Amino acid sequence: MTWSHHHPLARDTRSSERGVVGGLEVLPFGVLIFVVGSLLIANAWAVVDVKLATTAAAREAARSYVESDSAAQGEVAATRAATDAITSYGRDPRKLELRQEPRAPFVRCSRVTYVASYEVPAIALPFGIGFGGPIEVRARHSEIIDPLRRGLPAEGSCGG
Repeated sequence: MTWSHHHPLARDTRSSERGVVGGLEVLPFGVLIFVVGSLLIANAWAVVDVKLATTAAAREAARSYVESDSAAQGEVAATRAATDAITSYGRDPRKLELRQEPRAPFVRCSRVTYVASYEVPAIALPFGIGFGGPIEVRARHSEIIDPLRRGLPAEGSCGG
């Protein structure tokens, strides 16, 4: 005679392995999805970070140009300011493309626009997920040469 409160013919379900195999193969797939998602988010953040950096580079280039004494000095100052801005974000200044668009005369009231471009390499991800080729991030900023500045001729639309 047994003094147990369990029925003598009842199976012990704790030692059963039923259902264990039915989910184990999903764990590696779940880890893979997590890793791919993390890489996708990291690449998207790199694009956002470069957008902030190129915006700062274009802004500083335009400001430096309009505060210079001549067009030649302005181009040198703009390049240096854009390089400093992109470097401060931890980016390679050799990958920065900076141009004035369209070319503006160095006169009072002239609108100067600088465009900064930077390519971000895209991470190749499995399952065809990702951005494909490199992503070109572009930013533009405009400034006007001071209308009250001495020593420069005025453009026709100055003050109008």
